Amino acid sequence: MQYRRLGDAGIKLSEIGLGGWLTFGNAIDVERARPVMDKAFEVGINFLDTADAYATGRCEEVWGDLLKSRSRTDYVLASKVFFPMGSGPNDRGLSRKHIIESCHGSLKRLRTDYLDLYQCHRFDPETPLEETVRAMDDLVRQGKIIYWGFSEWSADQIGECLQICAAGYYPPKSSQPQYSALHRTPEQAVFPLCHKAGIGQVVWSPLAQGVLTGKYRPGKALPADSRAQDPRQNQFMGALIGNMQLLEKVQKLEAVAKEVGCTMSQLALAWILRRPEVTSCIIGATRPAQVEENAAASGIKLSTEIIGRIEEILA
Repeated sequence: MQYRRLGDAGIKLSEIGLGGWLTFGNAIDVERARPVMDKAFEVGINFLDTADAYATGRCEEVWGDLLKSRSRTDYVLASKVFFPMGSGPNDRGLSRKHIIESCHGSLKRLRTDYLDLYQCHRFDPETPLEETVRAMDDLVRQGKIIYWGFSEWSADQIGECLQICAAGYYPPKSSQPQYSALHRTPEQAVFPLCHKAGIGQVVWSPLAQGVLTGKYRPGKALPADSRAQDPRQNQFMGALIGNMQLLEKVQKLEAVAKEVGCTMSQLALAWILRRPEVTSCIIGATRPAQVEENAAASGIKLSTEIIGRIEEILA
């Protein structure tokens, strides 16, 4: 496993990170999750990404159980705040009240004294951005979080945030956008802006919810053990697996992967890691074998010619 700095911060994250969205506490319980987490540590993954909203806190609870016997210095733990955690008017968003209360809730569920990384899960147009920035700055100064960041913020929103931080607030160090060979929007404005500001990218859905693994073949039945067949995990996959033209393009990557000497999953992850702006790719997994396969993408270097062929196929 290779490790990269989070932007210009001193901390280093594994190039492949383990996420908990839709899996831990949702598709798999704590006993099925244990060997998955064990495998992550075995292959050198140190970056673990969750959120309070994942299974409405259950993911954090499962992780708290799985991590309680491990040394806190051995992993980089991230969580997020924004989405509803209750029915009350202040149980959501990025107000100072919700951020502070949600952070305390995450710390309790994860059984830890601090978070290495705390991210705003989305942008909150109903809360003054300075209020959000000040709340994060306070949590850093209190030692409850070490770094903070955001997920799916636009370049304009990031720019406004950086202007506020110039007044002396601790600036964000991470950006968590959706990014894959099938979703390249962040390259246009978010990557350049963040790179200049010393903000690292910890990207989600790097395998396009499994489509880039090649398991979904046009005109063929969905694999019985796939995410697409699991109603707990497939609610965002319809547009992808229903696009026969896209699936046909993805199948053409199989020949490229064979030439490189890797799996299609590893090819997709290595394609992302070609970018110096990217610190880590966050994978989802329900089986240890998936973790092992994806972790092996770290260190794979793709030639300019291979990168060009991938992009030509998917154009």
